[in-house]
Amino acid sequence: MPRADETKAERIPVTVITGFLGSGKTTLINRILKEQHGRKIAVIENEFGEVGVDDGIVLSSQENILEMNNGCICCTVRGDLIKILKKLHKRKNKIEHVIIETTGLADPAPVAQTFFVDDDVQEHYHLDAIITIVDAKHLIQHLDDEKPEGVENEAVEQLAFADRVLLNKTDLVTPEEKQEVIKRIKAINRTADVIETVQSNVPLERILDIKAFSLERILEDEPTFLESDGADHQHDSSVTSVGIELEGDMDMRKLDNWLTIILKEKGTDIFRSKGILSFKGTTDKFVFQGVHMLMGFASSGEGVGRPWQEGEKRVNRIVFIGRNLNREELNASFRACLAD
Repeated sequence: MPRADETKAERIPVTVITGFLGSGKTTLINRILKEQHGRKIAVIENEFGEVGVDDGIVLSSQENILEMNNGCICCTVRGDLIKILKKLHKRKNKIEHVIIETTGLADPAPVAQTFFVDDDVQEHYHLDAIITIVDAKHLIQHLDDEKPEGVENEAVEQLAFADRVLLNKTDLVTPEEKQEVIKRIKAINRTADVIETVQSNVPLERILDIKAFSLERILEDEPTFLESDGADHQHDSSVTSVGIELEGDMDMRKLDNWLTIILKEKGTDIFRSKGILSFKGTTDKFVFQGVHMLMGFASSGEGVGRPWQEGEKRVNRIVFIGRNLNREELNASFRACLAD
């Protein structure tokens, strides 16, 4: 079983990209896949919710995009992660790097443990780095979020395990606010490099193949790291997801008005919203992304994703992740935005 550092070059490096909901993880994945880096990269995505949306947001037609839906990668589907890693290694078309994008509600610890507790995974892969992306505008709000007794604050855990912290969306804060965010990051993780970014734009040599993960550092802070099986990880039960699928074309004006109102009134409790949408009168496929009260649209006409194909069933998919979500109300109001 490989242990020494010199064997790492023979194993496939794995980068874990984590960060709270809406921090910019998928934007970073897209940047990596669009770069002319020459690497054969497999991306493993994990979504928290009933409806998968990220497969339509990630800008790639490659077959090396694998999704794990309806479970947190740090608990219910970790066995699936091991199975996928083993299958990837057996492919004839060998990959050179694996990127794991966790759900925004994942604790990175059990993900990292995967590369030390399974012999086959340890033989063929090595954990290169944990990259944590944080939203400069909303991080402090999430760090200060009061949790029920026994429930972890995922935003804190994600920072604690980071080898690199991407301080994203720095264009949305003042210099004073940015310095306060950096101060809070350093109070949790004094050793991680903090890289300031806008739109998750970072040179790849600063996050890939950097050999930054240190088991020794983790064991210093958490001596029982390799002994836990992740079963004690508890999510805040008040945080749920509502996923809606609806065939047909939406009315752009109705939908925009609806989203504006719902995010204005309930945006504090809606951590993340995203969707793939079809609008009447255009073949463009639209991507909707929201973080709390901020939202935006992009279309295949702007280079995001691909247009609706002739004969393709136009199915709108939207997901909300947050607290105290009213499923019936969201379903009814979304349906009311269908074009006449």
